[in-house]
Amino acid sequence: QVQLVESGGGLVQPGGSLRLSCAASGIGFTVYSMGWYRQAPGKQRELVAVVTRGGNVNYADSVKGRFTVSRDNAKNAVYLQMSSLKPEDTAVYYCNANLDLKIYWGQGTQVTVSS
Repeated sequence: QVQLVESGGGLVQPGGSLRLSCAASGIGFTVYSMGWYRQAPGKQRELVAVVTRGGNVNYADSVKGRFTVSRDNAKNAVYLQMSSLKPEDTAVYYCNANLDLKIYWGQGTQVTVSS
């Protein structure tokens, strides 16, 4: 049974930081590309950041320079370090595992940026 479990969301003031974690089980973690997506109310889900099995990373333009994605293959975990948070970063953040046609999602964790 595949499980992706996110944690680390919460309420933070503008300019603050949060670190999201995603623990994966039930998959051969090392061969999957791991990503973070987000969905704000009334908007479509969008890619935030991805780290491939080879360690290559890619970011949405809106988060470049502020967010950092990383993975720990020994722990079957992927992380999203978010800094200089803005109100427009408010969304539910989802962990994603992708290998060809095999795609899995976590349940999401809420991030709210507000003063």
